[in-house]
Amino acid sequence: MQVRHRGIPVGRSRRAGRPNALVVVLLLALTGALTAACGGPFPRDTDGSLDRITGGVLRVGVSENPPWTEVYDDGRVAGREVDLVRGFAARQGADVEWTPGAESELVMAMVRGDLDVVVGGLTSDTPWEKEVAVTRPYADEVTPDGDTEQMVMATPLGENALLVELETYLAGTGEAS
Repeated sequence: MQVRHRGIPVGRSRRAGRPNALVVVLLLALTGALTAACGGPFPRDTDGSLDRITGGVLRVGVSENPPWTEVYDDGRVAGREVDLVRGFAARQGADVEWTPGAESELVMAMVRGDLDVVVGGLTSDTPWEKEVAVTRPYADEVTPDGDTEQMVMATPLGENALLVELETYLAGTGEAS
């Protein structure tokens, strides 16, 4: 036989099985604090590239590959990708610093943190995918043998805000496929 006090069995709470309101509030507060500690907006850059570029300088490696990119002896650059990069930089309020070179040199410079973007007629089947992040294909190019190549640009691994911003810009230019 159980002893009852005012209809509640002794040793049992009226709230048995229901969480205490204070516990719920504390758990919600802890969840909010942990979420805030994980930091701001997503996607984000591990090295803050997009923040540094905005209002600053976009460092671009360019490998010659007409009509996408052309590098002249006097240091000027031109081509379809050059125009796209200039438009992206303007949208960020950034100046462009061009670094011409071979693809392999530019990829290594990007891995070292010296470049923000590499252009030069890169395609979606680039051999550099383990060293750099590539944009979604922004244009299709039909080769002389009738194959279709998808054109991409490269950004540093982990710089996801920069990658997404560049992809968004490319999609908005009408170049994206």
